[in-house]
Amino acid sequence: MIRFAYLGALLLALGGLAMIDHRWRLAFWDAPRRAAACVGIGVAGFLLWDVAGLLLGIFARGESPHMTGLLLAPELPVEEAVFLTLLCYNALLAWRGIDRALVARRARAGGAVHR
Repeated sequence: MIRFAYLGALLLALGGLAMIDHRWRLAFWDAPRRAAACVGIGVAGFLLWDVAGLLLGIFARGESPHMTGLLLAPELPVEEAVFLTLLCYNALLAWRGIDRALVARRARAGGAVHR
């Protein structure tokens, strides 16, 4: 059970982000295709970065009893892809939330809303 602790924590955090997204309709509950493209492109870019780092010997996989041991590629644990998804989703929600807050602030101040 301890082998899935990190993956479980990542999935729990993703679930929390999904609840925030659902509540304020920031990404997947607002524009699912755009959100999936944004997160997917971000994850793919970071995975390519990781693979390049692994091939160059810059990165290495550390051993931990909290990780599943499942690998996407040599030295690339499955938890890395889930973490990168969490990172990209979090960034997208932050961006959308800040944008929405600024638009609402401008509207309250009586300024023109430009989109």
